[in-house]
Amino acid sequence: MSTPDPRQTTPPGNDPTLGAPAGDRPSAPPTAPAPTTPGPTAPATGTRPAPTRRTGRAIGRTLAAALLIFVTVVLVLFVMFNTQTVDISLVFADVEAPLVLALVIAAVLGALVVALLGAVMRARRRNR
Repeated sequence: MSTPDPRQTTPPGNDPTLGAPAGDRPSAPPTAPAPTTPGPTAPATGTRPAPTRRTGRAIGRTLAAALLIFVTVVLVLFVMFNTQTVDISLVFADVEAPLVLALVIAAVLGALVVALLGAVMRARRRNR
């Protein structure tokens, strides 16, 4: 002969402790958390799943490479068509130099002036 189960059995949906105050409810046994997996699981063969490809980065790299090639071609053509020599009058002397060198030096000096003005403007805004 077996002993009867001392726990009370109620049909599903008829739990009498749901309406009872918190102190009157019986405590539920602790349950272990469900195991979580960080992502898609690998097949049983031991191979890893193929990584997902990010097309945004690939498009950006392709555009950057195309722009780099375009600028390089334009610069090569610029150098090829501006090979004649020109006289450059400085304050203290006259210099003969290839036109391309004079234009590159002028562009670099212009960029330095713009960078210095930008630094001065940022310093002014910071001090306000």
